[in-house]
Amino acid sequence: MQLSVWLSILLLLYFGVLLWIARLTSKDASNESFFIGKRRSPWYVVAFGMIGTSLSGVTFVSVPGTVGAQGFHYFQVVLGYFLGYFVVAFVLLPVYYKLGLTSIYTFLQHRFGMVAYKTGASFFIVSRTIGATARLYLVINVLQLFLLNDLGIPFAWSASAILLMILLYTIQGGVKTIVWTDTLQTFFMLAGLGLCTYMLLDDMGMSINSSLAAMEEKNFLRMVNAEWKSPSHFLKHILGGALVTISMTGMDQEMMQKNISVTRLKDSQKNMVVFACVLVLVNFLFLYLGGLLHLYAGNQDIGARGDDLFPHVAMFEMSPLFAVVFIVGLISALFPSADGAITALTSSFCIDVFGINRQQHLNENQRIRIRKWVHYSFALIFLLLVYVFKWVDNKSIIDVILKLAGYTYGPLLGLFAFGLLTRRQLPESRTVVFACLLPIALVYLADANLANWFDGFSLGFLNLGLNGALTFACLYFISKKT
Repeated sequence: MQLSVWLSILLLLYFGVLLWIARLTSKDASNESFFIGKRRSPWYVVAFGMIGTSLSGVTFVSVPGTVGAQGFHYFQVVLGYFLGYFVVAFVLLPVYYKLGLTSIYTFLQHRFGMVAYKTGASFFIVSRTIGATARLYLVINVLQLFLLNDLGIPFAWSASAILLMILLYTIQGGVKTIVWTDTLQTFFMLAGLGLCTYMLLDDMGMSINSSLAAMEEKNFLRMVNAEWKSPSHFLKHILGGALVTISMTGMDQEMMQKNISVTRLKDSQKNMVVFACVLVLVNFLFLYLGGLLHLYAGNQDIGARGDDLFPHVAMFEMSPLFAVVFIVGLISALFPSADGAITALTSSFCIDVFGINRQQHLNENQRIRIRKWVHYSFALIFLLLVYVFKWVDNKSIIDVILKLAGYTYGPLLGLFAFGLLTRRQLPESRTVVFACLLPIALVYLADANLANWFDGFSLGFLNLGLNGALTFACLYFISKKT
């Protein structure tokens, strides 16, 4: 039996395990367990599972692929992430727990009223939908190119089947299920990382020390970029990485609903700190793996680069066992990139947009039925957007995702910062929406023209910070003293 058939069977068995966990964790499921797991999630389980959610297929495939061109420059961003997680743990989480929130955007309702509240939730829905579908597309496309094409399965069928799988194991239990399935998937992803690293070292006959020496010789280990015009200048990467974490984790319902599903604030903070430390190590290991892959490609005269390098080496150059480990790691990165996003988007739409908890005439069964239909709808939206990404077919997907986040998460950063750092009030009018949309247009113009205006200067990841700062300024302009 050919390798692609065995790998497909493995994919089905893996999905069977996820369904089994979903069945165990969805007993007596309610909307409360779906949205926040009845606030009974163990903090250490949440911390471990969040690694898989944060890394996903983008890290698994794209980060190793960047090493040839950029060296370890991405680690500057990771250090920024690390700093940002402490802001989330000790600034944002206490606010969310004090208010007893189910949706974190309810904070905006407490501070500013319904217009700002729904504006913030809407930006999250747009942001997370784009980001999660881009990550999902990346992994489905790799599976398609290196596995499913051999079986004669069209891309449309592959994407539909995978989203149906995710729908089946998330529809009932929600966060309560995802906390445990993400833990399992994180374990398999990290195991895949470790085994692939070990097998590459063994195949090349290298030790860790000799591999690092070879990477140094090839200039792969360069970590600090001091060229101030470059988008990867170390200050831009570190500050930008911190802002990405604060907004894309601390102001993101998907990431925060897992944290606020923990019973106590102190345990949730422990979760965040432990998670931050482990994430730094894991990202370094992915960059190290990228260095090994590029050494191997150089030795074997392999032309594949970027997002294609790791899959090519796994499926065509190394042993069948390596291919199995790669596919297990890849599908373990695939599901967390979509399951939590669909659940969080369902939660945010039901609570923030539809106001399911404010609809007093609905009984529990009616609310569950509405929530399920919203869940189905987001799965369909994900499927359609995956088709769009396939049509666009952009190879540098990690840059696309982070750049999009700079536009769509910037208004969230500005709204939350304005709520936390000032005591001013916003009007209950559409001027709030305009104040959040205007900075997006201004940052787009800056991104498009700064290089021409300032001799090649680029904002890089700081476009998120500029967007947030401009949103803050616009909100201040339309606000009034209390």
